[in-house]
Amino acid sequence: MKTSLLILSLLLTAFVAQAQLERKPAEPNKEEDLIFHAPRHINLLTVEPIEKKGLHLAIMHTFGALDGGVQNFFGLDYGANIMIGFEYGMTEKFSLGLSRSSLDKVYDLYGRYHLMSQSYDNSRPISISLMAGAGVNTSDYSFIEETEVSFADRTSYKAQVMFARKFNDSFSFQLSPMLAYFTSPFEFYQIEGDENLYLALGLSAKYKVTGKSSLTLQYIPNLNNELKSNLGVGIDVEAGGHVFQMYFVTSQALNEQYLLAGGNGTPGEQFRIGFNVNRIFALGKR
Repeated sequence: MKTSLLILSLLLTAFVAQAQLERKPAEPNKEEDLIFHAPRHINLLTVEPIEKKGLHLAIMHTFGALDGGVQNFFGLDYGANIMIGFEYGMTEKFSLGLSRSSLDKVYDLYGRYHLMSQSYDNSRPISISLMAGAGVNTSDYSFIEETEVSFADRTSYKAQVMFARKFNDSFSFQLSPMLAYFTSPFEFYQIEGDENLYLALGLSAKYKVTGKSSLTLQYIPNLNNELKSNLGVGIDVEAGGHVFQMYFVTSQALNEQYLLAGGNGTPGEQFRIGFNVNRIFALGKR
């Protein structure tokens, strides 16, 4: 009798354990969360949305090239290109952003729209987002007498389509076809290209190493010109509601137009230190 009760008890225990293992989420088509740590990944925007009435603050820095050595404190003595950006969630799918870069004193206005979000059950296998925007160079060129620089000459435009997938709890990847257009790419702008249109393919990857940190990769090969491609490697760390991003990158540029048209150093020779601070404020909650 005791043996029969023991066997029955073991069978019941096994049944309960199996039932727990096979437990499915209450919402199998729920959206995947945190494909990336923040709406920006090194330099590029991601598919990570901003909730309605949420405000994303990004403070981004890149310094001089490391080949300056100890004498120039590995590029830190050269000063930084700084971009400060705000992005506000107008709805659950659409956000509006404004940023200012110190390189050529460019102001950028852009919108980001999320077409589709990856789901846990893979009924939606990827996330898709769109970005489009325009910028204006506000540097003082009054010292250039032979060329009149109008407001139209100062404008540039950008667009990006983002396809991203979180393959598992550790690895996420994003593919981002991009374009940039300069109305008048004057040689005194801080870019290396002299064309109007620039096409590129952004690649972004994240590999989680702990619950709050990930190794990161960014690669932006140019598709229609001979400018060097942009490469960045780094680490993201979540701490106290902030996402700190520290990286080595070949370009000093931070906004999309200058990332595509600006100069990119040779990887390993002209890497430069960069870091971002990201914070999202929930303005709609009390």
